[in-house]
Amino acid sequence: MTRFVKSWLGIAAITATLVFSGGQAFAQKELVFGLQCDRTGATATVGTALCPGYHDYIALVNSKGGVEGHKIRVIEIDNEYKVPPGIEAHERFKKDGAIIEGLYATPVVMALTKRLEEDKILGTSPGFGAAAAADGKRFPYAFPIAATYWSQAGAAVAFAKEKLGDLKGKKIAYLFYDNPAGKEPLPILEDLAKSEGFELRTFAVPAPGLEMGAQILDITGRYKPDFIITHLFGRSPSVSIKELKGKGYPLSKVIAFVWGGAEADVIAAGGYGVAEGYNTIQFASVGKDFPVIKDIEAMYKAQGKSPPKEMDSTVYYNRGVFIAALHVEAVRNAIKAKGGAAPTSEEVKKGMESIKGFTLGGLVPPMEITPADHEGGGWVQIWTVKGGKLVKSKDWFQGYRPVILKHLAAEASKS
Repeated sequence: MTRFVKSWLGIAAITATLVFSGGQAFAQKELVFGLQCDRTGATATVGTALCPGYHDYIALVNSKGGVEGHKIRVIEIDNEYKVPPGIEAHERFKKDGAIIEGLYATPVVMALTKRLEEDKILGTSPGFGAAAAADGKRFPYAFPIAATYWSQAGAAVAFAKEKLGDLKGKKIAYLFYDNPAGKEPLPILEDLAKSEGFELRTFAVPAPGLEMGAQILDITGRYKPDFIITHLFGRSPSVSIKELKGKGYPLSKVIAFVWGGAEADVIAAGGYGVAEGYNTIQFASVGKDFPVIKDIEAMYKAQGKSPPKEMDSTVYYNRGVFIAALHVEAVRNAIKAKGGAAPTSEEVKKGMESIKGFTLGGLVPPMEITPADHEGGGWVQIWTVKGGKLVKSKDWFQGYRPVILKHLAAEASKS
């Protein structure tokens, strides 16, 4: 299978078309978006639903005339959750004139952060990558645009405290995938352990994350924590659910980071009955009851097609829509600022930093991205497996935001 997959959306033409608006003429050309994905690698369970969500939102925008009259062409490249193809993908996007890039995989983000700045192409890494990239002054072209691993750690501890009442003297286990992404939240967890007075013990799961029987036995049989925070992805979340359930640990005392809480994880673990009580952090809302999702379904029906099966994996599909919507909103802001002309990536960066009050009908948290805050506030929801489905158990909130900001300031002082 080739690594390069081009998605030509709408009727965008390579040749500029003369468009008249308000008596003034300007040259319209297609807007190129780059999208890295993983459809064949270690996290294909994510990419095979997230990336179709991205494409479908762009197709919806193009079906309505594009962004302020400009059609969008998306170039997708499967990086297989590997760094070399990720770097190669970025170079391809740059060559093809991409004005914005959707990144994929924490190792890829860390390898490309400096290059994004050098090439002046903004890259988004929602819910993954280096948490310090939330500081737009230090990392001007890196945009997490959703709760980073630091913010997810703060939210997980806040949720545990809400459930336990008080964390002083309690024991919390952190079960994580042993790679840079898995280690990223440790500074926040260690800080909160000191300030809240709980004991933190970490349990690393080696790649590919399919064997964790020893770690689960150590957690449930020896450590016996009051709460478990998991940070796993790919196929490993389902393994953790099955193993914890098998050892009799109550899943109501488990909270998973954002890449361990999709329908696919629950189904692979044995179904909703097995996963009853399992708590998950989400940075985009779950389910199909949102205007934008209904619009996409209507778009397919108007074409005489059935909505794609990927839409049923709402956790990851909706995140793809979330990412695409923020990309489009940033570009829209940039086009308006230029009086209707096609923007450069530098101008799209300013457009992204102008997003405020954008909720996409409740699918997206109360987003406000500024030159200083590229994370958008670190908002999350908690969804819980109840009665055969994922149910929202806590609406948008920020966990220990002052602690997150303190660590961002500390990181900035080192540079």
